[in-house]
Amino acid sequence: MSSSSAESKMALAKTVLSTVGSVAATAMLVRSIFHDYIPRELHEYLFFGLRNMFTNFSNQLTMVIDEFDGLVNNEIYEAAETYLGSKLSPNIHRLKISKPEKEKNFNIAMERNEEVTDVYNGQTFKWIWLCRQTQSTNFYNSRDMNSTLKSEIRSFELTFHKKNKDLVLNSYLPHIMKEAKLQKHVNKTIKIHTVDCERMYNLHEMWKPVNLNHPATFETIAMESDQKDMILKDLERFVKRKDYYRKVGKAWKRGYLLFGPPGTGKSSLIAAMANYLNFDIYDLELTSLRGNMELRRLLVATANKSILVVEDIDCTIELQDNLANRATVVHSINGFGMQESKVTLSGLLNFIDGLWSSCGDERIIIFTTNHIEKLDPALLRPGRMDMHIHMAYCTPCGFKLLATNYLGIKDHKLFKEIEELIDIANVTPAEVAEQLLKEDEVENSLKGLINFLHKKIKENEEVKAKKVEITQVESVDEKKENVENEIKEKEEEKVLPNGEST
Repeated sequence: MSSSSAESKMALAKTVLSTVGSVAATAMLVRSIFHDYIPRELHEYLFFGLRNMFTNFSNQLTMVIDEFDGLVNNEIYEAAETYLGSKLSPNIHRLKISKPEKEKNFNIAMERNEEVTDVYNGQTFKWIWLCRQTQSTNFYNSRDMNSTLKSEIRSFELTFHKKNKDLVLNSYLPHIMKEAKLQKHVNKTIKIHTVDCERMYNLHEMWKPVNLNHPATFETIAMESDQKDMILKDLERFVKRKDYYRKVGKAWKRGYLLFGPPGTGKSSLIAAMANYLNFDIYDLELTSLRGNMELRRLLVATANKSILVVEDIDCTIELQDNLANRATVVHSINGFGMQESKVTLSGLLNFIDGLWSSCGDERIIIFTTNHIEKLDPALLRPGRMDMHIHMAYCTPCGFKLLATNYLGIKDHKLFKEIEELIDIANVTPAEVAEQLLKEDEVENSLKGLINFLHKKIKENEEVKAKKVEITQVESVDEKKENVENEIKEKEEEKVLPNGEST
């Protein structure tokens, strides 16, 4: 019985294999005839016809997202590439990974022909990255950095249920664009940009970037706690108010004026703000520009989510005023006159608060000065410099923070004496930090700081006494001059015999 059953199974297997072989042979024959005797144009017609026939019975819709829209980058493609890098499942077999020069993070993306399934609002979306080889041409697209000869066409295919078409267009794709921008912002390396004067007429190369490795944070800068909290709250409020700024019709920007003596931490505060917000810094030197036109071009070339810094604005404005008051300088070159052009105060005001200031979103403008009294009042009003931050001399609170940062201590028997001296010494955080760096041993470092504070107090008293002495001398000289003038006036006055004076 078992022998009969085995024989029947063997016969069935042979029949199946024979049938499969016949079908395979027939398929190969049909394929060979199809390719050899039917024109290529008819191939494509039959292929698309069959695909359309099956598509008509399918409830799935596929959107094709090409890398380029003509000669312009497709923003949806770039956003999808970034977004899907964070959606890769553990079951995926192949990944693309890269790390641009001078960047701190790895870029992870799909490999070609891999599939990723994403779920949004309870609906499933399937992504495939396709790369199709095409015939190379001698056409060069400068925007495509992958190859000099375009031999590959890249695209994403997004497949989903037809009923979700409106959801994709109105919600899912905008969500992807927003998430991709957020991921790029979080993962980017902060840079500080300086003006490249030799490339002023190339909009994409006007600013030269380098990595900003400044370690300053709000936890490490020597400021009063209340002042730190005020700045942090203002920054957080600013970045969350995009819709509010649009609602009230204002450009989404914020102006800060940092003023105080040199060495009080203005540059460190700027670095701390950049590190906190993950914003790039654009360092603008106005005296290097030849006119208001260059100023506007530089503003247009700055990116969103950035901090524009003009340091020592009092010196810059003073210089420009002197230039404005000069006689017009005309250089004669081959018989032609060339008038000197400079950035003007009105051009600067339009730059920070005029029509050109709206060419971008989420920007912070920071001016620094050592002498706020020298600034034109037009620069100080709200809307231009919204928040004035006084960077004062070091306080006992600031000293404790510096001691924690530099010496790793939060208390010491010498702290009380140091705090009393700091209250009257008028020293900057930079001066205190310099003293704390001089010795490795804690007690020696603190004693060195005490000696420095006594010396500083003595110097301040001497300077004050000298100013008083100068004031007294000037007062005596002024009185002497007044007496001499009175005597001179009396001598010049002559009384005539009839009582009239001349």
